[in-house]
Amino acid sequence: MYDQPRANPSRTAMTFDRMLERVRYEGAYPTRERAAEAVHQVLAALGRRLTGEERVDLAQCLPVEAALTLTAQIPDTEHVTGWGFVKDLAERTGATPATTRWNTGAVLTVVARLAGPDLLARILRRLPSGFALLFGQAELRQPQPQPQLQVAAA
Repeated sequence: MYDQPRANPSRTAMTFDRMLERVRYEGAYPTRERAAEAVHQVLAALGRRLTGEERVDLAQCLPVEAALTLTAQIPDTEHVTGWGFVKDLAERTGATPATTRWNTGAVLTVVARLAGPDLLARILRRLPSGFALLFGQAELRQPQPQPQLQVAAA
């Protein structure tokens, strides 16, 4: 019957080819191959930073090829800001930080749409500051007050 739900419906509404076309449009890349390169580089880097249920839930929202790139990475324990993420990816790929920032924005803007607002909010809570801008979102975190040093009177 057509009106009966399927056993395990796919949460992914976008094919990998369609994702590449969206990234190609967002990044103004001249070819699909260049968009695919950006997708694989950025998702691999994100896979090194994202852990827990958010990682699993995001993988379920992505096309299979993109999810495999994300989840093939072993998460790194070092916490880096959004800018640190861009610098690390630039060093790994040999690209300039400006090009890497462009690539990151093009890919993560599409990923943000696939994730949806609730999952994206959870992902951004898990990641250090500066990642919201990479996903095309405003940085809404409040700065945490730094503990003040107590100086003992002599």
